[in-house]
Amino acid sequence: MSEHISDPDPAPVKRPVVRLRPKTDARRLRFGFPWVYDNELVTDRRTKALVPGSLAQLEDSERQVLGLVAITPGSKIIARMLDKDPDAEIDQAWIAARLRRALALRERLYETPYYRLVHAEADGLPGVVIDRFGDAAVIQPNAAWAEARIDLILAALREETGVSTVVKNASGRARALEGLDDAGGLLCGTLDGPIPVPMNGASYMADLLGGQKTGLFYDQRDNHAFAARLAADARVLDVFAHVGGFGLAALAAGAQSALAVDGSADALALAEAGAAHMGAAERFATRKGDAFAQMSALAEEGAQFDLVICDPPAFAPQKAALEAGLRAYEKTARLGSKLVAPGGYLVLCSCSHAAEIEKFRAASLRGVGRAGRAAQIIRTGYASPDHPQHAQLAESGYLKALFLRLDG
Repeated sequence: MSEHISDPDPAPVKRPVVRLRPKTDARRLRFGFPWVYDNELVTDRRTKALVPGSLAQLEDSERQVLGLVAITPGSKIIARMLDKDPDAEIDQAWIAARLRRALALRERLYETPYYRLVHAEADGLPGVVIDRFGDAAVIQPNAAWAEARIDLILAALREETGVSTVVKNASGRARALEGLDDAGGLLCGTLDGPIPVPMNGASYMADLLGGQKTGLFYDQRDNHAFAARLAADARVLDVFAHVGGFGLAALAAGAQSALAVDGSADALALAEAGAAHMGAAERFATRKGDAFAQMSALAEEGAQFDLVICDPPAFAPQKAALEAGLRAYEKTARLGSKLVAPGGYLVLCSCSHAAEIEKFRAASLRGVGRAGRAAQIIRTGYASPDHPQHAQLAESGYLKALFLRLDG
């Protein structure tokens, strides 16, 4: 595809100017921090009247230019830095340049085109997530500027990668915070059903239209691989399994068996399809239900496993939920520990950026101790490198995984 789509908001002769409030420290923005919060910006009637996704020149309180920002007046993140050049045109060519930079990293990292292609701010496209599944891709435009320019993003994506099928995913809390709707769907191409994704020797079935978020979590790729090193001839329990991330990787590495627990029948059906696709159906089983209830039931049944993995959803999606989230992580560790055979392994994960690694580790180890177990920490894992962390934005480094060997 070579046709270029015109910019819906071409650079005007003079863009609106927005300004930081007096005493707001602009240094972090100069050093690369990509956000301006609503309590840091002068929000007069003119600024409040800007259409969400509008472009504006950002100045500090002394009228020194900081760069070009996208404005969403009703959002806590009222401005997102797009370019240090206040006169930059946010057109297809601008987007394509950032896609080429992101693609160069992924093509160096991975032999096959299955990865997170764009990780939002960390790849210079604030609020935009793009996951690639071979000839297909899923875009999450989680910021108003990107929603307004979805045609430009689509055209640039097809031009730079050659993908023919693209889905827009409009679910999730991030879009709601930007005041965006939840209307997603197929933007181009066709889909006949879930797409098989090869990763770590396993096969995963990604439902791009009906699955959770983009259909698969690439961020755990390296943690799946390390867990698989512990899985040879092991009895494996994968709790909060989704489409079988850890369990299927363990089977590919020679696990004796894998039991997947999840609350979603649809996710477990995809996990079963993945196991069948890789010829491991006879070693794979599922249990649907609340994870805590299922772990308690397994303990009452006297079940034990050589490798237990717990990869829950974000228990602390924001700071206000941190204390409750830490209690949930502690409970997860306590219940999971009781199912690990002596000398076995426990993997505990958190995708809550509000639960920093020290607090998550402390909560997890409390849970292990309250289960009467002693632990060695053998590895701390993070997101795979197709999920780079923005150097100035801690929120982009959300994923943690603790690998423990349990005694007693």
